[in-house]
Amino acid sequence: MRVVVVFKEATDYGRQVNDFLHDFTRQTGRELEVLDPESPAGISFCEAYDIMQYPTLIALSDDGQVQNSWAGLPLPTISEVSYYA
Repeated sequence: MRVVVVFKEATDYGRQVNDFLHDFTRQTGRELEVLDPESPAGISFCEAYDIMQYPTLIALSDDGQVQNSWAGLPLPTISEVSYYA
């Protein structure tokens, strides 16, 4: 499984997401995949998974099926996300 974090860096919530990513790595030793929704890969990813709100965390199975997702603020807890990462 993998967890993808879709967010725009230069926004009012960007700092909060970066802090979450840093804390997640520090507490779990794992890193989450980060994707900019305005990059070519991000655009196609958002279209494929119908992501309309940022930040979005989406947990995917190995075959690409959505297991769980969290859109907007507040962000989920680290323990909620670590189950899927």
